[in-house]
Amino acid sequence: MRRSPLALLPLLIAAALPLHAQTAPPQDRPYPGKLQLEVDASDIARRVLHARQRIPVQAGPLTLLFPQWIQGNHSPTGPIDKLAGLRIRGNGQALAWTRDPLDVYAFKLDVPQGVGELDVEFDMLTPTAGNQGRVVMTADTLNVQWNQVALYPAGYYARGIQVAPSLKLPAGWQAGTALELESRQGDVLRYREVPLNTLLDSPVFAGRHYKQIDLAPGAKIPVRLNLVADAAKYLEAKPEQLKPHRELVTQAIKLFGSQPYDRYEFLLSLSGQMSGIGLEHHRSSENGVDVDYFTGWDGTAATGRDLLAHEYVHAWNGKFRRPAGLVAGNFNQPLRDSLLWVYEGQTQYWGYVLAARSGLWKPQFARDTLALVAARYAEDRPGLGWRAIQDTTLDPVIAMRRPKAYPSYQLSEDYYSGGQLIWLAVDAKLRALSGDKRSLDDFARAFFHGADGDYEVKPYEFEDVVAALNGVVAFDWAGFLRERLDARAAPIDGLAASGWKLAFADTPTETGKLVESDRKLTDLTYSLGLTLSNDNTVGAVRWDGPAFDAGIAPGSNLVAINGYAANGERLKDAVTAAKDGKPIELIVRNGDVVRTLRIDYRGGLRYPRLERIEGTPDRLSKIFAPK
Repeated sequence: MRRSPLALLPLLIAAALPLHAQTAPPQDRPYPGKLQLEVDASDIARRVLHARQRIPVQAGPLTLLFPQWIQGNHSPTGPIDKLAGLRIRGNGQALAWTRDPLDVYAFKLDVPQGVGELDVEFDMLTPTAGNQGRVVMTADTLNVQWNQVALYPAGYYARGIQVAPSLKLPAGWQAGTALELESRQGDVLRYREVPLNTLLDSPVFAGRHYKQIDLAPGAKIPVRLNLVADAAKYLEAKPEQLKPHRELVTQAIKLFGSQPYDRYEFLLSLSGQMSGIGLEHHRSSENGVDVDYFTGWDGTAATGRDLLAHEYVHAWNGKFRRPAGLVAGNFNQPLRDSLLWVYEGQTQYWGYVLAARSGLWKPQFARDTLALVAARYAEDRPGLGWRAIQDTTLDPVIAMRRPKAYPSYQLSEDYYSGGQLIWLAVDAKLRALSGDKRSLDDFARAFFHGADGDYEVKPYEFEDVVAALNGVVAFDWAGFLRERLDARAAPIDGLAASGWKLAFADTPTETGKLVESDRKLTDLTYSLGLTLSNDNTVGAVRWDGPAFDAGIAPGSNLVAINGYAANGERLKDAVTAAKDGKPIELIVRNGDVVRTLRIDYRGGLRYPRLERIEGTPDRLSKIFAPK
């Protein structure tokens, strides 16, 4: 619609005004006074966190901020929608506040003369069901993320705001966190005063059933595993199960050569009620898996055992060494995600490597899992024809991690696994250039090394990464990386350079079977180009694959296969029979529309695996071997 010049006048006036009445950028200065924060997390029946703060103030305009950009989420996803009941008082009198219409995370008020402290109260209405967000409160487990229960004054760096936090738990519960406990009175835990940035980086896992396990007995810097579970029986771990967890700590320290933290707390929930999670922090990590992590050790639980390795690596890569674009003065300044292929991509790489080196994964399991990653980029990422991996570093802001209809075409945060394959290529190249005397291990030790116990952030830029690689072996690393980051092609050349190739067989590997079982689906990605859940719902559909070409869309329901009731095994049988020319005829329901479709496919079942390239150095086995 064409607009008249007069109609544009309000827009021109608005453009001349400041975007926010709020906030000049935060200043690196100490906040005058200490914030008191009390959180009551005992209301597990209604799943509500009650927050109360006492904030020292001076008379005049004040802006209080709710944290918006949460480190590790890579996007402005602070759950402001779940904040309710905000009340602000001064000297016992209610004070009026308004929300900034251009910044809904900012609350503005005028502090009257004579008021030296604000009493702030609000409730955080945590999800009561998964469709509302991540469930963090259950009858037996609890996850408190301080960014959800704290407002803070604008105009100051987060590290300049001191906070004295306390937490009330349900009766008799125990808690794990990187915060130092100052005292406990009944079920109220008072923690030592910390800067706001440290507080928000130190979540709590608590539970009715809790156990703490020392993963570094006798070490000067403690590393512990804090478990909460739906029932006490899930906390029991055998010595042979704990051994690789302790070896994970050993192998990580050998890899990086230092411990840039004064303690490290793995927070791990074993729950079918509290939602899963994998979120890094400098001195801890939030990890959520199903109840069978230990009880199903030799089964499907193995598929997720790189989670702890991945999040632990972030203590070095992402928290201690952090892309400069991800360093901000407070939690409401936008972050720049352009180096997530280092932050997350290399962490994904080391997560697999350390899972193998520690024994959390057997070498064959690690190779099979890598085959699944390589196959995705070799055959299930047609979106690389229009979009580069570098561009996917913007996905956390573009998509906010919402589900996508066709991730194979749209791409979805491919800086993780695509970045992992790029770092495999870098590792193989370093080894080849040095006659197998140097490797990415040398880069890791040089680039991520810091002083033990010191967790001050050390930012980096692309040029710093290139310089560190050149410090290992001189080469055109800038060109090598940019070629793979900016190309619209699959970055799988590191496989052959490591002595292995991607191959396909008509049966899945044992690892592939476990992955299918864990995900409760039949995976025909590399034949028909779709996955089918156990309830016959079509999951992923590969763009331009056989199923796509036949008109099948994600979310459809498969009713019948060649005249018989549908199920995963019958669909696999039909794919096999089609090799001899028998048609694959499907009845598919999509909403209220029921159609009969034919898929013209003759290639049989195809499942990925890795095979050795004879006569080449087996660098991959060396990469996965413990130090």
